[in-house]
Amino acid sequence: MGMAGRGGSTSTLSVSLPTDVVGMLKARAGPRGVSAYITEAVRHRLAMEGLDDIVRDYEATRGPLDEAMVRGFTRDVFGDEPD
Repeated sequence: MGMAGRGGSTSTLSVSLPTDVVGMLKARAGPRGVSAYITEAVRHRLAMEGLDDIVRDYEATRGPLDEAMVRGFTRDVFGDEPD
């Protein structure tokens, strides 16, 4: 086991991907490497799914988010309005 970005140890995982995806992945990953690229992508996906969980839980108890709430959140987090 080695050290991963953001601290912590690493584990080896074998995945199967379509050949065309592997080619695009290697081209995009560039010098930072495939493992770093995939780690970043998986962290992002997990964060987005976590946000989905938060919204789902909120809406289950308080009803749907309205547009003003979404705009306010976007402004607070990203500093701008959604497109």
